[in-house]
Amino acid sequence: MKKILVLIIFITTCAVIVFALLYKNNSSKNISSCISCHGAIEVVSDTHKDITCIECHGGDELAFEKNASHKNMFGGKNPSDPKVWDKTCGKCHEYEVKRVSSTIMLTNTGIIKNTLAAWGQTDNKSLFSQNNIHTSYGDNGSIINISNIANNDNISADMYRKFCSGCHVGQEADMGYRGVHSSGCAACHFPYGEFGEYAGEDESMHGKYMHSVTHKMQSLPDDDVCLACHNRSGRIALSYSGFYDGNNALVPLKDGIPGPDLTSGLRNIRHFQADIHHTAGMECIDCHTSNEIMGDGYYYENMYNQVEISCESCHGSYTEKPKTKKEIKENTGSQNIKSTYAKDIPFGSNVVLTEKERPFSNVYERDGEFKLISKRSGIERDIKIITGTEAHNIKGHYNMECYSCHSASVIQCYGCHVEYNETETMFDYVKNQETKGSFKETEDIRTFFPFPLSYNQKGKISPVTPGCQTFLTHIDENGNVVENDKMVDFRGKPQMKYAPFYGHNTGKKAVSCEVCHSNTAFLGFGDSLFSYDNKTLTSAIKCDNCPVPLNSIYAIENGEFLSKSDIVRSGSKVLEKETMLKSIDAMKCIICHEKADEKYYNRDIDYEKILNDSTHKHLIN
Repeated sequence: MKKILVLIIFITTCAVIVFALLYKNNSSKNISSCISCHGAIEVVSDTHKDITCIECHGGDELAFEKNASHKNMFGGKNPSDPKVWDKTCGKCHEYEVKRVSSTIMLTNTGIIKNTLAAWGQTDNKSLFSQNNIHTSYGDNGSIINISNIANNDNISADMYRKFCSGCHVGQEADMGYRGVHSSGCAACHFPYGEFGEYAGEDESMHGKYMHSVTHKMQSLPDDDVCLACHNRSGRIALSYSGFYDGNNALVPLKDGIPGPDLTSGLRNIRHFQADIHHTAGMECIDCHTSNEIMGDGYYYENMYNQVEISCESCHGSYTEKPKTKKEIKENTGSQNIKSTYAKDIPFGSNVVLTEKERPFSNVYERDGEFKLISKRSGIERDIKIITGTEAHNIKGHYNMECYSCHSASVIQCYGCHVEYNETETMFDYVKNQETKGSFKETEDIRTFFPFPLSYNQKGKISPVTPGCQTFLTHIDENGNVVENDKMVDFRGKPQMKYAPFYGHNTGKKAVSCEVCHSNTAFLGFGDSLFSYDNKTLTSAIKCDNCPVPLNSIYAIENGEFLSKSDIVRSGSKVLEKETMLKSIDAMKCIICHEKADEKYYNRDIDYEKILNDSTHKHLIN
């Protein structure tokens, strides 16, 4: 018996030694216990094919028993989780990890800051993150201090952690159908499909939940990846692709089932006009840069600080064409990431610059014409330049965002009713546990056209959307209603809030002059009515005892012009009365001269003088 036992030990030892030698000398490094179960698993990418499983995943590749081989794996099933970056992705991609660590896609600082501000529960100067970042560098080089939102115990912080924080590249989350995503690098580079289930060639993994569709990395994230997060709140991924979730009740709309399509949270989405860029075949990544999405190393307080592109970046303005710079360095701009694109910009081209004067990686000038190359398909597209076109030379329009006129729709949700119940519990994504206090949300009405206009953080007139109109019902731990449908305070008083917003639903045809200047909803009066006489706004309510409508930013009470709302972005503000009056005055000319003709509209108009001349006086009479 002892001889047999010794023989077994000897054979086993030899097998282990042979296996180890084969592994050590095998150039592809694919010999390991991992492939005994996962032999059909997809190769991550061509650049990762010579990397062993344990270099990314950890574990023990010499152990053939499942629990032993899986012991000490990095990040469990996801080695790209930020908690283990230093042991996994960061070993090879230190620069990218440092960038992503400060990107607003990971920190969520802007959402946190403005959520707390909209609830009147912060001084709007305190900065919070969803991560344990204590100090970082602002875009001006200054060191700034950031606190973890997990340590803030007010109601708005609790709501952020239980609602908003699920859409966050540092947090694995299942927000329902087509709303599943992983954390860290995998949140963007490993698509999780419709249900977050593996559907690749590895039979041992087939159907496993909270796994990517396959083990193959996607270097260039597609629009479905963006949709996993950007289908709520502003709903920009839906609007861009031509979908609108105006019906949340799952009422049968097509063939007896909800539809015509569904999205996360099993919401009905129906078709409407898609963004002109989407219709042309462009993806989100064709416009948005790596520095915007993955960060540029600086810590930004708001999304609009990190965004570096605008309509003018590619299309120019009335006075200037897009800025360009000859690219002659091989390690900057378009050249340092060219291996991931289907087609490169010709080396030495005049590359178009972003608003931060960094080179686009896929937009350039050739022989006086501007071109965009789609990153995934390699299709080259002509860019229309608006410089010198008369439709863009209108007096008073120079301080307007392009999308103020060219937005086909802007999603607006009015009357956000939040119930906070301390007798119940709810899962906290940041603390990663069930905690006291549950939230429920309902809304009164959702619209997408017309949309109100105000000044954004750049001082330009832009669309705004409710952000948010929060009416709070608070039930304490004893079941008592402490507050019932109370409008929360903002800047010291109860008022509605709006946020500047680009709805990502650009139309080739702009909103007509007549529609914009004659419809007072664009001025922020919503469903209110008012009288206009001799440059005086005299009434803005439908009846003497009617409350101000939810979609009205302004009111006129007893002849006094009042603002009932505020804009929740630094430097932004509501329209002035004088601006509204000028807009209304323009209808005196637009009613006959609707075409945006610079012959009439590229200068200030003296209405009293013109309307009393020989040409116009008899028409008016």
